[in-house]
Amino acid sequence: MKEIQPIQIWTNGSLISVNQLSIIGLSDNMLDTAVFNYYLLDNQGSQIISSSLEMTGFDYQSYNTSPDSNNYAYSWIATKLNLTII
Repeated sequence: MKEIQPIQIWTNGSLISVNQLSIIGLSDNMLDTAVFNYYLLDNQGSQIISSSLEMTGFDYQSYNTSPDSNNYAYSWIATKLNLTII
C-alpha cells in the first residue's frame, strides 16, 4: 500500500477523499501481459474504488526487468490514474 496525494472522488452520491493506493497482481503470463487490481482507500482504510489495469508492451518489458517490480507497478498504476505517490 502507498500513500497518495489526497484526491476527491464522487461516489454513491457523496464526495469522498481518498489517500491510499493498494494493488494486487492478478495475473502475469510471464511473457507480455500482467493484470493488476487496484484499490483506492480513504484515511480509515475503507475501499472506495476498485478496478483493474492491464500492462502490456514496453511497460510490461520494463516491469519484467525492473530491479524493483513492486515499485514499478505502483508507479505505473499511479501514472495511469493520474495519482501522485507521496
